[in-house]
Amino acid sequence: MAATFAFFTGLYTLLTNRPSWARLAGRKAGAITASAAVVALLIGGAIAPASDTVPTAVAEQVSDQATEEAEQAEPTEEPSTSRPSATSTPSATPTPSPTPSATSSDVAPLDPDTVPDATGTPRAPSDQPAFDTTALAVLETLPIKGRAPNTGYDREQFGQAWLDVDHNGCDTRNDMLNRDLTEIVHANSVPCKVQSGILDDPYTASTISFLRGQATSTKVQIDHVVALSDAWQKGAQQLTFDQRVAFANDPLNLQSTDGPTNQQKGAGDAATWLPPNKGYRCEYVARQVSVKATYALWVTQAEHDAMARILSDCNGILAPTNQMAPSVAALSGP
Repeated sequence: MAATFAFFTGLYTLLTNRPSWARLAGRKAGAITASAAVVALLIGGAIAPASDTVPTAVAEQVSDQATEEAEQAEPTEEPSTSRPSATSTPSATPTPSPTPSATSSDVAPLDPDTVPDATGTPRAPSDQPAFDTTALAVLETLPIKGRAPNTGYDREQFGQAWLDVDHNGCDTRNDMLNRDLTEIVHANSVPCKVQSGILDDPYTASTISFLRGQATSTKVQIDHVVALSDAWQKGAQQLTFDQRVAFANDPLNLQSTDGPTNQQKGAGDAATWLPPNKGYRCEYVARQVSVKATYALWVTQAEHDAMARILSDCNGILAPTNQMAPSVAALSGP
């Protein structure tokens, strides 16, 4: 704007030879002023467009960056393959994802076509807890140690599944099905093979219809209350082979349950997994305590603390001492 006024002022003096309001002395001064104004206008015109483009370019860059960040922050539409896990607080709802994680050998297989007899004499290294002893009192007798390495663990370290350890003519899986199911129908009237039945599952508080078959038998599985892998890392490596066979087939340590729930448990102990049915947790932990005492197994500090928290709210629940399978005579009926 100033250059424009200077141009016209100089031009006026140049044409009229009058000093104008700027008191320019003659045409020479007017010519110089007008020329300088023209130069200023040209320079200003060259600079102005460049300076005007800078804010525009910056604005475009900021806008592009904001768009890119928004696209990166937007969640993808691909479905997640991970499963939700519960809180790891044992006194509330322990996580269903156990430590260590489950392997195929942690889940017991189905019953074999033929029933193999157990060799040797499978016996526990200790007697079951004395009658009328609280589970909390038995817990305090269990050694507290760290978890040993899982090196060398294999399902076969506990014998073939499933054996006939009590020589009643039935494999252990069918012994447990006969014990835990109701409305049982046997395959071809053979008392050992359970063809169908109803399970009131204590782990889930649900009712499951069991039907024997290649695609349906897994609906009901037999859980080792103290998992084999967990036992291996907490003292079972020091047991004899016959003692481990007894552990894997002991009715006190076995429970028919929902197949997916059993697989979810894997090798978890009380610090990492408890039955979803809170009403059964007292009995479940009491059984774990009895099994560990009977087979000279220890607990970790976290496991001990979780067991103690559960049992402290169980009204002095006793340590169970017997979960025997039915005999052949009882299965056959009159």
